[in-house]
Amino acid sequence: MQDQEIVIKAAQKLYDRKAADIVALKTGHLTVLCDYMLIASARNANQVTSLTDEVDEVMAEAGVTLRRSEGRQEGRWVVLDYGHILIHIFHREERAYYHLERLWSDGTNQLDLPFDQTVAD
Repeated sequence: MQDQEIVIKAAQKLYDRKAADIVALKTGHLTVLCDYMLIASARNANQVTSLTDEVDEVMAEAGVTLRRSEGRQEGRWVVLDYGHILIHIFHREERAYYHLERLWSDGTNQLDLPFDQTVAD
C-alpha cells in the first residue's frame, strides 16, 4: 500500500470515529520531517485517546510501525510518528491555538479525502 493510501485510510478511520476538521497534507517537498501529515481534532481528552488507539491500529494493519508517540497521557495533543507519516490528534482548543496546517500548507499540498466533512453529525 502506498503512503498516500495509508494516510487516506487513517483519515477515513478518524472520520468514522467522529474526529473533526481532518486535514491530510503532502509535506515531503517542504520538510525532511515527513512526507505526509494528518491532522484531526477531538471534542475531549477521552476522544483524543480513543482516536489515537484507532489510528494506531489502522497503521499497524497497514504494516507501518510506530516509531514514537508523545502526549498520550495528557490527551490534549498526541503526535504519532511513523517516520514518513506524522499524525497529530488535537483537543479542539489546542488545535485552534497551534493551527499546524497553517505552517505546513502551501496551498497546493492538501489531499482530497473521500468523505464530506460539511455534513453535520
